[in-house]
Amino acid sequence: MERGPAIFAGVVFALFGGGLLAWTAVRVRQRQPVAHGVSPVASATLAGLVSVIALIIGTWCFTRL
Repeated sequence: MERGPAIFAGVVFALFGGGLLAWTAVRVRQRQPVAHGVSPVASATLAGLVSVIALIIGTWCFTRL
């Protein structure tokens, strides 16, 4: 009964984390700003950190099955 929400949450976190990590990598590789009006290094670091945290939470959700 609790498998459905765990699978859903894991998929959501994994897709968000993977998408954000890919988008951040493309923006950094093209030397474009990740966030407007913020230091490029700080915004890329924060976006990378948030994406890794989301991937870790998604993995944690999948281990709870």
